[in-house]
Amino acid sequence: MPPSISPIILSSLGRSFRLSCPILHQSNTRMKSTAGYQSCSMDDEKSLSLYRKVACMRICLVSGFSTELLEVESEAATLNVLVIPGNPGVVSFYKDFVEALYEQLGGCASITAIGHVSQSRQDMAYGRLFSFQEQINHKVGFIKELQNKHLPIILVGHSIGSYICIEILKRFPEQEIFSILLYPFLTLNTSSLRQRMIGMLSRSSLLSATISHIVALLGSFPTRISRAIVIKLFGPSWSTTAVDAACNCLMKYHTMRNALFMAKFEFEKLSEEPDWRFLKENNEQIAFLFGNDDHWGPLSLFEEISRQVPDALLSIEREGHTHSFSCSEAGSVWVARHVANFIKNRASNRQLSQ
Repeated sequence: MPPSISPIILSSLGRSFRLSCPILHQSNTRMKSTAGYQSCSMDDEKSLSLYRKVACMRICLVSGFSTELLEVESEAATLNVLVIPGNPGVVSFYKDFVEALYEQLGGCASITAIGHVSQSRQDMAYGRLFSFQEQINHKVGFIKELQNKHLPIILVGHSIGSYICIEILKRFPEQEIFSILLYPFLTLNTSSLRQRMIGMLSRSSLLSATISHIVALLGSFPTRISRAIVIKLFGPSWSTTAVDAACNCLMKYHTMRNALFMAKFEFEKLSEEPDWRFLKENNEQIAFLFGNDDHWGPLSLFEEISRQVPDALLSIEREGHTHSFSCSEAGSVWVARHVANFIKNRASNRQLSQ
């Protein structure tokens, strides 16, 4: 991995962490590097437990639309972390991840996960469908309205949220923003049967509406039955948090219909080549984490980025977590540790070079 990253961002991060982030000053000699992140010792875990905090859900207006936010606020924040979800954009799927990331950063960051419009527990858009571009504009609007704009911004995008992060960077060329893209979905994988099936389904309004009605019907069953269905479909590895998110938010007509409608435009846009020129020119502002077996962000894309953007910051997770990492406690903690250590290590390296 190249030793350099954006000097402006690292300078800000370094100053901030030096002033108020004790986690940064813990000795790295007790940590062992594993597949792109550093695992913590028992002493580190005890220190981190001091920063555990429950993420809270709230509704706010973003660009005129009621939006679900999942937040852990820090009274001594030195940076803002904004989590952009994949599709479906149900923020409650990321609760374990947001809380683990706040803990791993030692309470030094205010962390917000922003949901996609009309992909939540309630249909707050009253049946309206939102395209992929509208969801991108929605996230851009949130950044424009963000408080504490003087602080550096770390974007953490998951899946199609990674593409949204890149679009955000294009809209704010002068602002201090760094993006960490997790299991990125940036272009179509023509060898994936699942992608072809979802693409076909999303292009048909009739099929999309039918599937959405079926999912909503399953969600209307008594809680114990709908929970059993989710566990049967997705396996016992799913956390209680993820199962609850599926039952309470995903298994709604408006959520599933909007997820499929968004996917229709995703597949149209991602049939194009990634913007290699932009990625080359801004490679110091972007880091990638790929999964070892992920059809949405396959290793062939990892290799293509390596060729097209030789200085790209690339990592591969080989611990066996899935694309839907936030649906398991183990996946949430592993990825949170990877993201936090990336931020801390880059800031620490910047301090040593000054």
